[in-house]
Amino acid sequence: MYQFVYHKIFQLLLQKAPATGIGLFRVFYGLVTLQEVFFLYYFNHLIFDPVPYIDVEFPGIPLFLCLWGIVAICVAVGYRYQFAITANYVFWIVFVNFTPMQRDFDGGFDTFMIGTGFFLLFMPGDRAFSIDSLRYKLSTPFIHYKNYPQATVSALAYHIPVLVCLGFLYLDSDVHKLFAEHWRNGLGSWLPATQPYYVSALDMSPLLNIELLQKAIGYTIMLFQLTFVFFFAHRRLRIVYLLIGLALHLGIIITLNIYPFGIGMLIFYVLLVPFRWWRSIAQWFTAKQAALTVFYDQQCPLCNRTVLMFNHFDLFKCIDFKSAQEHALNYPGLASVGMSTLLTDLYALDKQNRIYSGVETYRQILLKMRYLAPFGILLGLPGIRQYAEQKYRAIADSRQRINCDAECPVYLPLADKTLYHQIFEQFGQQKPKALSRKLAKIVMALLFFQLNSTIHYGLVYRLPIAVEKLAISQPISQASNALLMVSSTFLGITPHALYLHDHFEGYDRILAITYIDPNGIERWLPFVSQQGRLLAPNWGRVHSMWANIAVTPTIDNTRLRKFIMKVTAFWGNRMGLNLEGAVFRIKMKKIDAPTHWVSDQLQKNFLSQWVNIGSVKWADQQISYDLPADINSL
Repeated sequence: MYQFVYHKIFQLLLQKAPATGIGLFRVFYGLVTLQEVFFLYYFNHLIFDPVPYIDVEFPGIPLFLCLWGIVAICVAVGYRYQFAITANYVFWIVFVNFTPMQRDFDGGFDTFMIGTGFFLLFMPGDRAFSIDSLRYKLSTPFIHYKNYPQATVSALAYHIPVLVCLGFLYLDSDVHKLFAEHWRNGLGSWLPATQPYYVSALDMSPLLNIELLQKAIGYTIMLFQLTFVFFFAHRRLRIVYLLIGLALHLGIIITLNIYPFGIGMLIFYVLLVPFRWWRSIAQWFTAKQAALTVFYDQQCPLCNRTVLMFNHFDLFKCIDFKSAQEHALNYPGLASVGMSTLLTDLYALDKQNRIYSGVETYRQILLKMRYLAPFGILLGLPGIRQYAEQKYRAIADSRQRINCDAECPVYLPLADKTLYHQIFEQFGQQKPKALSRKLAKIVMALLFFQLNSTIHYGLVYRLPIAVEKLAISQPISQASNALLMVSSTFLGITPHALYLHDHFEGYDRILAITYIDPNGIERWLPFVSQQGRLLAPNWGRVHSMWANIAVTPTIDNTRLRKFIMKVTAFWGNRMGLNLEGAVFRIKMKKIDAPTHWVSDQLQKNFLSQWVNIGSVKWADQQISYDLPADINSL
């Protein structure tokens, strides 16, 4: 096993691949993190306050969320990548493990994001679509952008994160699914989609009512997850796993209200796109002919940096930048202008040989770059245009030129301080076999951590109780738990027993909350709808709090009361209700979560009638409950 892993790693280490996929993966990871920071900021008081808006235990949380948001933006745009991705990794660990997020508001993908962040620490995420790659070019302004080689990375940077974060996760999840009756019946994807708490705003009943389709999807998921880790890297099967995986996670996003989990998993499939596709996509989007030719003074450092900056953001390659000294006089339209005049401004020619200069050149560049056209239109507006021309003239007339007719000076390039460069390029190029051996041992260690989690919770945990009472089982269990705590906290390796029989078995009732307005009219809190859906934006980790912790097959009164208090205090304040004397009614309705297929099950659960089972009231910033002693008996 070790030798196989070693030889595979050695082979992939020497194989070069375009950096496009890694760059896009970093962008999407940063955006997913950013949206989660926005979510946490919006629900700050619900998640972090012991009593929302009343007992604020963590007043500094909004500040740290803002700092995290800035870090997430830096990750998305690739600015100071190594620092940003390290800070982001620390933020995920701290917020998940040292705040109520882990205990009461598990997002379902928190450990997954930690594991992904860990691998990004060692990935070349700054090589494509990043500000850092632009900063590197700007540090050597006299090197033309066409002379920079295409950014390439080791193929290993694509394969190991997918192997661990997707392959190991899928295999672990599939082991757990084997013990769930509805998964064995092929209804693993159907059952959650028939439960009002779990569905999105889209009504998927027409598809849910096709039994054969639902069972085909369920068994396909199980087979896909079982085989993914073994065959995803196979050249001929890669596209098959890519397409099935995309369909699987798009289905989760569309059907269920756990969209962060679906999106977080979906971004990994950027790494599965065949390398040749990136080249084809680039050719497809690249303009066949430049829409604008821009001439610049190649002896002006500022002009060279301006060209490098525009070219960096010219994603569709619509602009061609040429040295005025070398090329301008070859164009009849510019020959009459004269070299001395050409060097005073930035000149350009379009396809119709129309000449532009100064601010108008900048405006045409923005217009021709397509996606930046709105800024070009803005630059042409009265007032803005005059202000831009004034600033442009002041800069253009004061810029410095360097007389380098023979040879332009050489600037030292910006140093690459990323872990990927130090480990995989510096050390890896010198001693590729030694690095491959170390990486093989690390992969084997990660496999051991995953097997510890899978065997402990996927197999031993489900064995008869008599086995658990064996004398030898207790110390082994303690050691296993200690390993799991380390692997879960820092690597995101954790059991993935999601939506199994122990979750839905006995899930035959759901709860909702209404309030009495000042006119005595009963209204629904913007939390659970009359159908029983959890309304947006109460999705993701807020959904998990209510549907997975507060309301379960066996409802714990203490936990339920805690979360009723949190929800009523939070939404009461958000809606501007006066909590003093406010009365909220707790409603319940019966639903069904069958392990066999039932036609129109979602609509049946929607149409079930609500009944009042109690109420809660706020007075003097204290909540009092009038609820049954045992809701499970209702």
